[in-house]
Amino acid sequence: MTASLQTDREIEWLLSTPTQGAIETVARLTGDCMVLGVGGKMGTTTAVMLRRALDAAGKKDTVVTGVSRFSRAEARADLEALGVRTLSCDLANEAQVNALPLVANVLYLAGQKFGTDSAPEVTWIQNTLVPAFVAQRFRDSRIVVFSTGCVYPFVSVTGSGASESEPVAFLGEYASTCVGRERVFTHFSKEFGTPQLMYRLNYAVELRYGVLVDIATKVLRGEPVDATMGYLNCIWQGDACARAIQCLEHTASPPKLLNITGPEKLSIRALAEEFGRRLQRTPIITGNEAPAAWLSDASESMHLFGAPEMPLAKMIDLVAAHVSSGGALLGKPTHFEARDGKF
Repeated sequence: MTASLQTDREIEWLLSTPTQGAIETVARLTGDCMVLGVGGKMGTTTAVMLRRALDAAGKKDTVVTGVSRFSRAEARADLEALGVRTLSCDLANEAQVNALPLVANVLYLAGQKFGTDSAPEVTWIQNTLVPAFVAQRFRDSRIVVFSTGCVYPFVSVTGSGASESEPVAFLGEYASTCVGRERVFTHFSKEFGTPQLMYRLNYAVELRYGVLVDIATKVLRGEPVDATMGYLNCIWQGDACARAIQCLEHTASPPKLLNITGPEKLSIRALAEEFGRRLQRTPIITGNEAPAAWLSDASESMHLFGAPEMPLAKMIDLVAAHVSSGGALLGKPTHFEARDGKF
């Protein structure tokens, strides 16, 4: 089994390794970059990868700014140490957003998912009001807006997944607010001609978080794995962040829609069995596979960027090694089993 990476710094360094595609993209871009929501699960990886890609492209003078409320001072210090300029801002405060410096390239990773069921009003503020402030402030920038595959309805597990032409649906408060986020950004894209891209991500995976971690930890602990959802898609977080950077070259007005995930349709049952082999456990699998699930067709992004660099087998190896060695986890289950849209 692959040796586990032990520290958060080691994991982030692995995740933020820029792909050749990301390096080539930033070499062509003009202007500085800003990551809004840099304190989230993918924000740090994206900002550090941008910095490393720019350095590799010989553009050390291009500034990468990470914006967050920074509730943890050490997170801010870590980013600064890695060459990312940081600014503290409550994006729900319009005056603070309007005080942010204007930049040419914006990656919007802010938003709320977990806790939506208990405080839906907060999720609506974060996922619809904040986009209005940001879209108006950065009307002259190109913006990649992180969204989710949850905006789609369940589709048949026998097909290739929902393509970008699939009409959106409203399953639960979270998905509704995500559609709202897209609608708000789209309104201002049309009003101001702002080039944007709706980055519809379906399950980014790293060693401390993600659907593979959820399944692996359940198998390791002897907890049941619910296979009712049947199938899912996922992509290594490093590949997902590299694609986000590359998407800066594909913004448009009205916004371009793009599904981002891995090429495989993965069986939850088969994943549990695979982790069982690696972890020397007999998985407890419950439920019968439903005929429909949240699945995305990422063929358009594969056409633009090629296949992800991290293969599924290596992701499984890395996750299995990490959880079996007692590696730190973020403690935020994805709730991949949820079929009611409640998070």
